[in-house]
Amino acid sequence: MKLIKASIVTIGDEILYGHITDTNSQWISAALDAIGIKVLQKLSIGDQTDAILKMLDTTLSESDLIVVTGGLGPTNDDITKKSLAQYFQVPIVRFPEVYSQLEGYFLSRNKEFNVLNQTQADLPSNCEVLINTRGTAPGMWIAHQGKIIISLPGVPYEMKGIMTDVGLPKLKAYFKTPIIQHKLIKTGGIGESTLAMMIDSWEKQLPKSVSLAYLPSAGEVKLRLTAIGEDAHQVKKVIENEVQKLLPIIEPHVYGMDDDTWESSIARWLIEHNYTIAGAESCTGGYVSHLLTTIPGSSSYFKGSIIAYSNEVKKAFLGVTSEQLDTQGAVSASVVETMAQAIQKRLNTTFGYATSGIAGPGGGSDEKPVGTVWIAVASATQVYSQKLQLTSMRDVNIRMSALAVFKLLRKQFQ
Repeated sequence: MKLIKASIVTIGDEILYGHITDTNSQWISAALDAIGIKVLQKLSIGDQTDAILKMLDTTLSESDLIVVTGGLGPTNDDITKKSLAQYFQVPIVRFPEVYSQLEGYFLSRNKEFNVLNQTQADLPSNCEVLINTRGTAPGMWIAHQGKIIISLPGVPYEMKGIMTDVGLPKLKAYFKTPIIQHKLIKTGGIGESTLAMMIDSWEKQLPKSVSLAYLPSAGEVKLRLTAIGEDAHQVKKVIENEVQKLLPIIEPHVYGMDDDTWESSIARWLIEHNYTIAGAESCTGGYVSHLLTTIPGSSSYFKGSIIAYSNEVKKAFLGVTSEQLDTQGAVSASVVETMAQAIQKRLNTTFGYATSGIAGPGGGSDEKPVGTVWIAVASATQVYSQKLQLTSMRDVNIRMSALAVFKLLRKQFQ
């Protein structure tokens, strides 16, 4: 079975200038992958006819499908329709059914259906209209020598509506696609190279129908297994077999699968055991607490936190002493252990956690450079702490510190 290849193209100077974020490409990629279409590339080009014509030449030679977003508005800077008509050497004509739909759209909202709005019904004559029920710019489906070009408005809400209601069902009917299945195994607290060495023998024995990708990010590495085939049951079975071989090798480092996040994994664990938790944060500024409370139902396990950013707050509310601060410093095992134990007792929870460190970019010293962080987790009877030596980047350090808290919690109390 032929693998259907796609290119995704965003059109708009505003994307190239960085004035808006392109979320369309990510959504379209996932939607195409779900129906067995492989995305080869994503491109962003400006509002210039020459750039659009050149893009069409290049992508049509490489892809079976091109999905274009943007440039379909009624103003002069929206040139996608004109460029498509020029490329295929067809006229722009008025589509009566689109005109009627647009007229009803404006009348139902008590808005003027002006001349510019009326031009939204003018499209390349070789296109099939993809009705937009959420806005005024219709989508277009153009078949050309066995290949498909889909042109969609750039407004994400409208684009998703057209693709979900019309575009994706038409693609599934038009192309005979293979089954593409992914499995994500998510690990934390282990570097990419260390993980690769650990699973080297397993990786070398993967069947040819399965590929492996390493997806590292701050504090974690995702392993993505991808299998392609014609039988959905068989593809799923192949993936599951390989996962069962892999997990015993890396299980201590695995925190979840597929859509799991560190926080959802921790939340599920807390709920399953009827545990509660509270936090005392310094360098992370409440970020750990934020992650824990993004999960629906978090009130059942999360009781509260103190952002003890200053030493005065650490002393007044968490029992840290002046002697500890003078002899050990705020960034120390002694201080974070005291903080974690104090918040656990103060809020009467199963666990307490604490962070204290030098997030950066300033504030470091030879003894404690930027990126030095201490974390701790405590129960009523035990406390564990860990020193982290992270980066010079503040946001990365905050994120990695939070994930390290989660891993220390699970490692010591699971």
